[in-house]
Amino acid sequence: MLWSLSVCLISFIVLFMLSLISVLCGFYFIMNDLSYFIEWEVMSLNSSSIVMTFLFDWMSLIFMGFVLFISSLVIFYSEEYMAGDLSINRFIILVLMFVLSMMFLIISPNLISILLGWDGLGLVSYLLVIYYQNVKSYNAGMLTALSNRIGDVALLLAIAWMLNFGSWNYIYYLECSKNSIEMLIVGSLVMLAAMTKSAQIPFSSWLPAAMAAPTPVSALVHSSTLVTAGVYLLIRFNPLLLDNVLGKFLLLFAGLTMFMAGLGANFEFDLKKIIALSTLSQLGLMMSILAMGFPKLAFFHLLTHALFKALLFMCAGAIIHNMKDSQDIRFMGGLVIQMPLTASCFNLSNLALCGTPFLAGFYSKDLILEIVSLSYLNFFSFILYFLSTGLTVCYSLRLVYYSMSGDFNTCSLHPLGDEGWIMLRGMLGLSFMAVLGGSLLSWVLFPTPSMICLPFYLKTLALSVSIIGGWIGYELSKFSLNYRLTSLRIHLLTTFMGSMWFMPFISTYGVSYPPLKLGGLVAKSVDQGWSEFLGAQGMYHFFMSGSRVNQWWQNNDLKTYLLSFSLWVIILLMLLML
Repeated sequence: MLWSLSVCLISFIVLFMLSLISVLCGFYFIMNDLSYFIEWEVMSLNSSSIVMTFLFDWMSLIFMGFVLFISSLVIFYSEEYMAGDLSINRFIILVLMFVLSMMFLIISPNLISILLGWDGLGLVSYLLVIYYQNVKSYNAGMLTALSNRIGDVALLLAIAWMLNFGSWNYIYYLECSKNSIEMLIVGSLVMLAAMTKSAQIPFSSWLPAAMAAPTPVSALVHSSTLVTAGVYLLIRFNPLLLDNVLGKFLLLFAGLTMFMAGLGANFEFDLKKIIALSTLSQLGLMMSILAMGFPKLAFFHLLTHALFKALLFMCAGAIIHNMKDSQDIRFMGGLVIQMPLTASCFNLSNLALCGTPFLAGFYSKDLILEIVSLSYLNFFSFILYFLSTGLTVCYSLRLVYYSMSGDFNTCSLHPLGDEGWIMLRGMLGLSFMAVLGGSLLSWVLFPTPSMICLPFYLKTLALSVSIIGGWIGYELSKFSLNYRLTSLRIHLLTTFMGSMWFMPFISTYGVSYPPLKLGGLVAKSVDQGWSEFLGAQGMYHFFMSGSRVNQWWQNNDLKTYLLSFSLWVIILLMLLML
């Protein structure tokens, strides 16, 4: 009976059951304040033992449950989405390897086993980004892999530096030696690794490029696995960021990332890239609240964001499928009539992203913004938080106006109506959690509500910037703006803001062009220039001219030849006598 089921269905059932067990165990652990630290001795040689350690606490179990739940629904959705692919089994195995790497990372209190999961994520993400084999995918995969290698090297250096402590189980040393210079160095290296994995400035350009992967992979990568690995690592290492320069540095860069991504999404017309930039913006939000010293809030937003972002990508995949693989939102319009169920799920996840009251995103985002209003924070960071919130609503509503409302904008690309039941079932399962997930988690993680007493204007500030952002999004979606070619009048500014502050150019041409140019100059001036002149060719010409003179001298006259010969003999005899 089991063999008659497809690989997708078997994977879905196993992962879904594991996710239920994991979440229920997590709830039990948090209510009873339990934490299990399991050590498994792999081998022992004389006095040295190789031990594999696992940490099961409420945080690792709940996060593991969420990752398994989302990946189970993504695999279920993939059965129909990837139906035309002949090697779908290979695709599912790659996704399962990806999930397994994430599991290793989540339950490891040890830097060595974290590296195992960390490198697994990097390798499998490369294989998944280049899954559609074309030049664009190869370039995107290379950018993704090389950007993440920087973080891998930082983690290796952190492992080397932790030899000072006598063990790689960082969890023992965080509190007792957090103010020591050694732990500050480990913290800075871990922060660098987390910034590359979670695509903070200046490593942001790989995240939109990774959209070359199939949409189910994007749904998994951008919600709960690859990009959140950095956030999760910093949640574990949080004591090292408090009361020192690392936290302030991270706060600045995360705030700028959040603002830059929100701004860039308003200039983008590719459906998947808009959602990718929204992920980048939310990662900036998680990182910045983490830098302020609220790891539990960052974890709460990480979980709620995973639910609606996976749903958003799955809906985008269904829309792209129906649009005959067109991703340009200018070609869409009136999709709410053509695909009512998909459009409902899409709008639901968009509203959750904007922080609409009582959906999943509201509970975490509103709490974060109120804590920010309550904290001792500089004015620049405060402005970045609320501007980014407004920009989130702005690009979300611009996307909805472009794709969902109005008339259909192309003649030849008529959609077929809603997707098949398999994809819809996957989406409906997640939409259920996108509505209820936030409240459920807030009851479990924060059993006593936070007392936040703010003046009226600060209390309503988040709502005010959201309304203003929505209105600007509506204005931006009007085609008359594009007819007048407003963006061409301020072309440089538009290019700057729409291309993530020139970061993709710096990461690609900026890194590859100077060494290639220098290599060309060196090859011309040294290899084909001076080294040729002074080396092989120079010696050749020197000996040729010398032998030519010698030939002339010998051919000239017998007397001269004999005279020169006798002179050489006399000189040699004199030298021998000396």
